[in-house]
Amino acid sequence: MKHTPELDKALSELKKITGISLEVHAGTAEEQELALAQIRSLSLAYKEKYNKSFFLQSLMTEGISSYDILSRASRLHIDPEALRVLFLVETKTILDDTVIQVLKSLFPSQSKTYLVSMSERSIVILHPLKSSEETKDMDQLAHTIVDTLNMEALTPVQAAYSGIMNTLSELPAAFKETSLALRVGKLFYSGQTVFPCSRLGIGRLIYELPVSICENFLKEIFGSDIPKSFDDETTAAINKFFQNNLNIAETSRQLHMHRNTLIYRLEQIEKRTGLDIRKFEDAMTFKIATMVINYLQTERDS
Repeated sequence: MKHTPELDKALSELKKITGISLEVHAGTAEEQELALAQIRSLSLAYKEKYNKSFFLQSLMTEGISSYDILSRASRLHIDPEALRVLFLVETKTILDDTVIQVLKSLFPSQSKTYLVSMSERSIVILHPLKSSEETKDMDQLAHTIVDTLNMEALTPVQAAYSGIMNTLSELPAAFKETSLALRVGKLFYSGQTVFPCSRLGIGRLIYELPVSICENFLKEIFGSDIPKSFDDETTAAINKFFQNNLNIAETSRQLHMHRNTLIYRLEQIEKRTGLDIRKFEDAMTFKIATMVINYLQTERDS
């Protein structure tokens, strides 16, 4: 009887992960189903016993009991008590072999850094903390990862990273935190490429607020006439103005814009919103309000 596509796929997967080639001679559909179940069980058992990536991926996404963590880590020769930092890297295109090879060259096997694919566009880098490294060094390492992939794999990426983990049992929480950091970072700090879990600022607070509270906040500020997004040129001027701590002279210099032109644009913003962002309190309110508007727009589009 001819193999089903599912059976062929299972046999191919078994050979890929174990090197074992099997021949299946089944005369009925029921026998094929039984063979398929047994082959899948064999593949799963092999992964659980011998595959480090499968174990770490399962730990991050499914949760494993403390006893099983120690037992399986011991079988796979993974130190459960080593200090580690988790980097979650997301690419804008599907992960390919080039990305993996660049990361392997950046983190050779002797570094005991584990690369774990989580989806077709994301990969976890579980990096042991060296005695010479500190928490502050992780930000530089995250930027190195991003820059290296940009240059050598020609792949735009963004990355989030956790705090220091003391044991493997902290891995699920670290993965959850970095996943949140990546979502918050992309939503509120799109101009950045690296998002530390410990420095998400007001973005984390807004993201965790109920939509109803965000809507009420905007109504308190703008009433029923909530402004929509500004044009790119005005948005760039606003961002530069905030980056320069509301300094009109420095902002106009960096934008190659006449001072009076910048003032005119700021006054137009005041006419549209009722907020004079040349004043600190209004600038702070405007910044938070625009973040909330962007958040709500994303929620509606999702």
